Amino acid sequence: MSEAATQGERLQKVLARAGFGSRRECEVFIVQGRVRVDGRVVTELGTRVDVNQQRVDVDGQLVRVERATYVLLNKPRGVLTTNFDPAGRPRVVDLVAEIPQRLFSVGRLDRESEGLLLLTNDGELANRLAHPRFGVSKTYEVQVAGRPTQEDLAQLRKGVQLSEGRVRVDSVRSIGSHGQSTMLEIVLSEGRNREIRRMLAQLGHKVMRLRRTRIGPISDRGLKPGQHRKLTPQEVETLRRTIARPDSLRKKPPRSHDSTRRRGR
Repeated sequence: MSEAATQGERLQKVLARAGFGSRRECEVFIVQGRVRVDGRVVTELGTRVDVNQQRVDVDGQLVRVERATYVLLNKPRGVLTTNFDPAGRPRVVDLVAEIPQRLFSVGRLDRESEGLLLLTNDGELANRLAHPRFGVSKTYEVQVAGRPTQEDLAQLRKGVQLSEGRVRVDSVRSIGSHGQSTMLEIVLSEGRNREIRRMLAQLGHKVMRLRRTRIGPISDRGLKPGQHRKLTPQEVETLRRTIARPDSLRKKPPRSHDSTRRRGR
């Protein structure tokens, strides 16, 4: 074995950091024989590589490990989170075009939703933040038509039946009103497609505006729509601590009888 390989990083970690998936997914790629190092198929999980001195590819695609970058963006309405859109509509990556690293979004906000979105090239961190097993909460301010009753809010906490099953919010509370509409604060630990809109529609309340205000411990009221900034090292470390253990293994505090005061994890 070469000195470079001995001193390098584990292959699955390199692949995850390059954005090919979680470490476990990358381990599967290795075992399946889809990874080559210097032209040779490698199937041993303990293999170490140095991408500065060795060529690594997955299914023929060259692995490039860039400096880990973490960006917080305030997504405006009308902008897509996808990196590719054949119709040429505005994308979040267009708003961070000056950043040289190839970034992808952690989770999604639909086209008409707005608010905070994380962009990164750290595949492993992104997969853990997006996976419901780790229970990373997201907080939203939602403007809905009409006046949801306390029974409606209780139903959101208990669960609403959607096509893919029963889904529920971690917490919900009314935080104000505008004319004939109501402002709600909703905390979720899952991220199903258009989940909040669909849950409220089931209860007869159309979502007029939806804005994400917090991702786990990260928030920034100072970011205007379309603006972005890099996370500080302290914020990145806080995110890493948040996902250090899956939610199912964390010691949960007892639930309060006043569930309107519950906060996200």
